[in-house]
Amino acid sequence: MAHTAPAWPEPVPLDPLTAPVPQYGTGSLADLLPTIVAGQGLHELATGMELAPADRACVFLVDGLGWELLRAHPEEAPFLTSLLDSSCNGTGRPLTAGFPATTATSLASVGTGLPPGAHGLAGYTCQDPATGALMNQLRWQPWTDPYVWQPHPTVFQRAHAAGIHTCQVSAPDFATTPLTKVALSGGTFHGRLSGEERMDLAAEQLAAGDRSLVYTYYSEVDGKGHRYGIDSDAWRGQLQYVDRLAERLAEQLPPRSALYVTADHGMIDIPFGPEHRIDFDEDWELRAGVRLLGGEGRARHVYAHPGAAADVLAIWREVVGEQMWVASREEAIAAGWFGPQVDDRVRDRIGDVVAVAHADMAIIASEREPGESSMVGLHGSMTPSEQLVPLLEVRT
Repeated sequence: MAHTAPAWPEPVPLDPLTAPVPQYGTGSLADLLPTIVAGQGLHELATGMELAPADRACVFLVDGLGWELLRAHPEEAPFLTSLLDSSCNGTGRPLTAGFPATTATSLASVGTGLPPGAHGLAGYTCQDPATGALMNQLRWQPWTDPYVWQPHPTVFQRAHAAGIHTCQVSAPDFATTPLTKVALSGGTFHGRLSGEERMDLAAEQLAAGDRSLVYTYYSEVDGKGHRYGIDSDAWRGQLQYVDRLAERLAEQLPPRSALYVTADHGMIDIPFGPEHRIDFDEDWELRAGVRLLGGEGRARHVYAHPGAAADVLAIWREVVGEQMWVASREEAIAAGWFGPQVDDRVRDRIGDVVAVAHADMAIIASEREPGESSMVGLHGSMTPSEQLVPLLEVRT
């Protein structure tokens, strides 16, 4: 009697419409500063986010401090953990970072009050439509005019023009970077090397005006996560340090103040090995028809040779569609990944194909991106580990 082999079902790619789109307009990083300054009198910037008004507001942004990471480490961060119930106006819920969940995109969303489809920093690296080359929007390489790339005014600039005492307190190296110019400028920049100096000066600047908007930043939670992973002693040590910094700042708040502790994205450790890290530079299938690979390991912009976009989309869906949400440019825009609208100048910065990790995996590029490919902790996608960030609050 003949036996027939069982018929295995064909793999079913993830539906791009099932990706958890950031809460633009009500609960994303882009809504934070507009909501704060609306409470200080700039009512035209109000969004659907709700925050109690405060005459003096300080935003302390900790690079890489995701919501799920914070909740998982109460011993390392007792002060911040004690504030979890205060998140998002006392609802105990997180914010969403915006897509992709990466530093350049998120800082631009914070500073401009706009989603990525409007401010245009739509990834770690994106195509410059004017040249066809990749533009690194964190390092600003190759050089392009910052105010052409991102022409919208920042919330800091609008607050300063409205008479609100406005400043940024950060590392001195960031004072004149193009990213600072287009995302975080307005009022006065104060460069301070140590975290303690930044906290002390931020508190002083809060008290310097009847209405104040102060922004301060710390980067090394993200830095240690990339290098050593979020399961490392180095990363835990940075979380402990940030917890002390936040408490130091909270203890110095002047009257009528609100401190908001937030982040630009979370992070996830991706194991090394071919089952978790697919190397684009060694995978002939994924390279077929591709002219340019942008984005980062967990949020890829894929730019096709002319006429090859449909084939590239089909191949990527077949090869990684069970592990990633794979969408055409039009599908990603229509699904609202980059916000409710995408400006015409931004449209072609987005890949012909956008591939976003759902599983614990990444598409690395060992030859093109040796540094990024060696990182332990990664981010960029729309998973809760990367997308959700705290908005912890202390008031006086």
